[in-house]
Amino acid sequence: MNKRKPTVIDTQLTNNSALLRLKVDADIVDFQGHFPSYPLLPGVTQIDWAIYYGKTLLKTPAEFGGMEAIKFQEPIEPDTTVELSLNWHAEKGKLQFSFYSVSDRAEERVTHSSGKIRLEAAQ
Repeated sequence: MNKRKPTVIDTQLTNNSALLRLKVDADIVDFQGHFPSYPLLPGVTQIDWAIYYGKTLLKTPAEFGGMEAIKFQEPIEPDTTVELSLNWHAEKGKLQFSFYSVSDRAEERVTHSSGKIRLEAAQ
């Protein structure tokens, strides 16, 4: 079986927001070949997950319309636990996302990636 999504540990929903705690399991197929000696979760996978959970939990439109201010700051490695913050701005048609984790050493928030995705209703 080709596992494509992380294990959802916890989900918190409010009106137009979702906060998910995710276990990025080492057996997710997207780690294969990216890169063999130092596996990282591809940026395209992070965007795919943001769109998927936005659509599933916040009922956002499904059609991709572009991206803004996308930043990949720290890699996400296999077996990492991360938080995914989603905020849907319906009036702008934009899903704001941020993947982050809390560092064990310094107990500070580490941002892995963030940005805005424009989503539109299917034509």
